[in-house]
Amino acid sequence: MARRRAGLPWGVTLQRAFGAVARAHLRLAGKAATRAAQAALESAAERRAPPRGVGDWIAGVAMAPGGMRHFQLYRPPGVKPSDRRPLMVMLHGCHQDAKSFALSTRMNTLAAREGFFVLYPEQDRRANPQGCWNWYETHSGLAHVEVGILMAAVQQVCLLYPVDADRVAVAGLSAGASMAALLATRHPKRFKAVAMHSGVPPGVATSSTSALGAMQGRHASPLPEGDGTWPPLIVIHGGADAVVSARNAETSVRLWAEAAGARAMPSRQVQRGQRHAMTITDYKRAGRTVASLYEVGSLGHAWSGGAAKRPFSDANGPDASRLVWAFASRQFEQLE
Repeated sequence: MARRRAGLPWGVTLQRAFGAVARAHLRLAGKAATRAAQAALESAAERRAPPRGVGDWIAGVAMAPGGMRHFQLYRPPGVKPSDRRPLMVMLHGCHQDAKSFALSTRMNTLAAREGFFVLYPEQDRRANPQGCWNWYETHSGLAHVEVGILMAAVQQVCLLYPVDADRVAVAGLSAGASMAALLATRHPKRFKAVAMHSGVPPGVATSSTSALGAMQGRHASPLPEGDGTWPPLIVIHGGADAVVSARNAETSVRLWAEAAGARAMPSRQVQRGQRHAMTITDYKRAGRTVASLYEVGSLGHAWSGGAAKRPFSDANGPDASRLVWAFASRQFEQLE
């Protein structure tokens, strides 16, 4: 459950504790201590503040029979208890955590403007030393254990905060993208949209060894779980990705399209300003989009349109956060 404290919020208590230290240093060491104490106060404030933008950055823990994971929840400003706001679940890639992924994608800035919650689960380094979600460990069952924990985090947030449980989408980068797809195929009724950025489709790997081959585009016969009634999918992938082959993007949309009986529409070229050009192909059935493929030719293994100078982030690409939210919003609108 989300962490709570009786009395003052923990952030206020921490700030006052640092303030007491600062005053003590001031009495003992004068100006030098004042500078050190001020730095400590600023560091504490930075930890409490949400990455990029106004709103609240709330720490929590999700527990399930298979274990527990920490998470961070971004709450946009102006939320009322009677509201029912959409929720975007963001699954980071390897060598990332909740805050670094939020900084890279700048999803919080978009959420503050559009008024939706953002949930950032964090992988435990004891479960994977590189911080990767174990999406490929379906044979051992570890992937399904993590699916259960992530679903517990989603359920917890839907219960404790003014979230509309009917308007939930999931997105991820790399290993997070593969886990997002696994979540969507195992729990299709929970999510109204799924976004895969630079990931591998579900069912093409069952172990760490087969995962390496799948990342390079060498697939076994994919066998995703479920009956194919999955939520609409958007796939964003770079043509210059040297970590996860872009062939995985084509496989992902093909799986979704075949399962739904959809067919490809004519592709179109899009370029906005000086950003990398992209090719967009929609797959539709009865006029409804089942999957959309965004191929960004010059993009490597990085979040497209992400914050400059952040790891796994390319500021020159089309804004993936906007694309993902726009895609999810269209699915939410069909519920109204």
